[in-house]
Amino acid sequence: MAEHEDVPAVEGDEENLGYKPPAEKSLETILATDNEDESLKKYKETLLGANPTEALIFPEDPRKVIVNKLALCATGRDDVELDLSGDITDLKQKSFIIKEGAQYRVKIYFYVQREIVTGLKYVQKSYRKGIQVDKTSFMVGSYGPKKELQWYQTPLEDAPTGMMARGTYNVKSLFTDDDKHEHLKWEWTLEIKKDWE
Repeated sequence: MAEHEDVPAVEGDEENLGYKPPAEKSLETILATDNEDESLKKYKETLLGANPTEALIFPEDPRKVIVNKLALCATGRDDVELDLSGDITDLKQKSFIIKEGAQYRVKIYFYVQREIVTGLKYVQKSYRKGIQVDKTSFMVGSYGPKKELQWYQTPLEDAPTGMMARGTYNVKSLFTDDDKHEHLKWEWTLEIKKDWE
């Protein structure tokens, strides 16, 4: 597993915050820049591995980011996973059940190949009976190509409680980046119940 940090949710619009993403550079350009600086060369190797241009997991797939799966991780329970590597059209028919008040987080597994991807972001919108009840954006970070599966997990949060909070939520998820590339968009269902069953 790749190392990661829990990064707090980012609310609001980047344009309103004055954030400007860095200019996109190819992996070859980054590797060639300041190549005579030995300490910088070692730093790049630490971040990207010895041969990042060879880190092609799926050579026939032109994508830079390949989202593999999502896991719902509830405290004291086994993780429940959604496979995102194949046909995702029927995922919203499958429900995750979570007990009201339980602590949980979402964990996303993904591969990065071909280029460094800057400013990966996970956006999640929740709907109940067709009305949006929540929107959260999580800054995932920047990642270089690696053959290993990398991952990010959201901070722990508490499921809502009470009779009004119980029910079915349609969740629309988006994995995007600074350049507004939509790496994957999918829908899934979360059911908040009085108990785990």
